[in-house]
Order: sequence, then structure tokens, then C-alpha cells
Amino acid sequence: MKVAEYLSEYGIPIVIPAYEPGQDVVDLCGRLKSAGFREIIIVDDGSGGAYRAIFDEMESGCHCRVLRHAVNLGKGRAIKTAVNDILNNNPDVTGIVTADSDGQHTPEDIRRCMQALAQNPGKLILGCRDFSKKDIPWKSKFGNEVTKKIMSFLCGVRVSDTQTGLRGIPRGLMIQLMNMPGERFEFETNMLLESKEEYDIVEVPIETIYDSRENHKTHFSPFRDSVMIYRVILSYSAASLISAVVDFIVFAAASAYGLGVGGATAAARACSAGINFLINRNIAFQAKENMARQLLQYIVLLIFSGTVSALSISALSKIVALHVIVIKVVVETGLFFFNYFVQRNYIFKMKRRREEGK
Repeated sequence: MKVAEYLSEYGIPIVIPAYEPGQDVVDLCGRLKSAGFREIIIVDDGSGGAYRAIFDEMESGCHCRVLRHAVNLGKGRAIKTAVNDILNNNPDVTGIVTADSDGQHTPEDIRRCMQALAQNPGKLILGCRDFSKKDIPWKSKFGNEVTKKIMSFLCGVRVSDTQTGLRGIPRGLMIQLMNMPGERFEFETNMLLESKEEYDIVEVPIETIYDSRENHKTHFSPFRDSVMIYRVILSYSAASLISAVVDFIVFAAASAYGLGVGGATAAARACSAGINFLINRNIAFQAKENMARQLLQYIVLLIFSGTVSALSISALSKIVALHVIVIKVVVETGLFFFNYFVQRNYIFKMKRRREEGK
């Protein structure tokens, strides 16, 4: 089946967010048009007047539709802008395929992801690169490896390419994207986290293309964007640290006012646990529905982890020749990750209703 006929049957637009792009994106659009792809939407994410000619060339020469941001709002917001436009003008669309503007994605790979989406309209399609190749920029290879392991171990999301920009997004998920947190590169990670329980993932192997290790251009900031990508984990860690400080302060204050060790400990744990619960619920996981159920489950987890901690420290102190403080650090570190996993996947799990068959 020719691409033009394929698009005529399934109507899947291509979305390309672009910020200060080079000639690569013009070449890509020209190749896509030559291959028969008709509906290509480019989002100018506040690139400014210096790049106007590039977007004009895509609009007039390649017959793409260009949507514009007055200022740079981020890749996530650019995709949402395109999704909003598509849903308003074509509410029955099967889905979209997103691609990057830096020349990493070929028309053939885009076509394969589009075909996979048409065949699996209720699944999220990922065009996955092979990071084992020698010519991959170290920032991309390192960032993907770290994110892949963290998301697999802590979040239960197991994919080979966590930051791929070539994705086939089904219509139901498009609707959810409009309210999904994340405006920049973290948006792509949030998409995997927020949709993991509702949408199976289909990986499509794609060509791995970079100009060179030195010359590859990216707007990804290793520090700023990594902080945004790992926001949930960092917020959870900060909540644990704040709770520990509150626990210490309340215990010290209660003891100073004459409470015994048992009473001071109970008061300290009640205050620190309450603060931890509120931060995790409202900031880290942003799961604000059914507070009573979440609180009950959180208390059960608190009692369970406290019991496991006490029993483990007591048992290990009799088996290994280590100071009890060292044993406590090891045990509490393990429980830190265990508690994160339980809270992320069960207590504060975001449940959304998916539209089947669209």
C-alpha cells in the first residue's frame, strides 16, 4: 500500500516541534512530502525572527501547516499545541506520530511507526534507537541508560529508549496529554509514567542517526532538564528528608517539655508522617483523589515498613559485625525504595478511564 493511500485510510498527522531548527527539518519535510505524507504540522516553539525563513520555507515550499508560539514554551507544550489543534479540527483522528526536527528520524522510520499505530490504535508506539553503537553522543547514551534503569526499577516502566521523540500516540492518550504535567523534555517521561497502566507499549526499532559526537545539536540541558524529568523522584526524596528533620525537631521539643521517649517518638512520627503524606500526595505524585483511601493505605504501609525496619535491624545486628547505625542506614535505604515503589504504583496511582477502540 502506498503511503498516500495509507494516510487516506487512517488519517494520521505527523507533528514536529521545532525550536531554532537548522536546514535538517526542511530537508525532512521535503522528503516526507516526496514520500507521500500529506498532513505535516510544524510547531515553531518561539524560535524568533532569525528562523522565520526556515518555517516559511516549510510552509510554502513543503506545504506544511505551521503553528507558532510567540515565546519558547518547551517541547511538551509544543506537542500539546499541535494536539489541541488536531483534536479541534479532526476529533475522530486515529492518533498522531511525533518526530524530532534535528534529522534523527527518517521518513521510512516515521512510516513504520505510523503503520504500527494504525495496526494498534489503542497502544503507545515508540521508535527505539540502538544505544549500543559507538557513534552515539555520550550525553544521549548516559542519559538514556540512567533514565531506563530508574524508570524500570522504581516506576515499573521497561522500555529500551525512554527519550525517543518518534512516537505514535493514540487518540485516547492525545486527550489525556492536554492535562498531563510537563512542558519541556520531562513531558516525554511523564507520558510513559502516566500512561503505563492504560496503554501497552509497542517498540519499533529505528535507525540511529547523529551527525557526530561533537556537532550534534540539542536543546536538552543535562542539569535543568534532568531535574524536570526526575521531578517525582526528587520530590519524593525531598519529602523524606523534610520528614526526617521534622521528626528530629518534634522529638527534641517533646523531650524538652517532659514527654518520655515513647510519647516523644509517637508525636514525632505522627507529625513527620503527616507532612510526608501531604507532600507525596500533592506534590510528588499529584494524586489528589480519594484522600481517605490513600491515607488508610499510607498508614498500613507506615506500620508495615516500621515493623520490617525494627525486626531487620534487630536480626542483622546479631548476625553481622557492623555498628547498629550502619545496619539501620542499609535497611532504611532499602525501605526507601520499597516505600517509593508502593506509593507510586499503588497508593498514589493515577487512574484514568481510557476510551477503547479509538
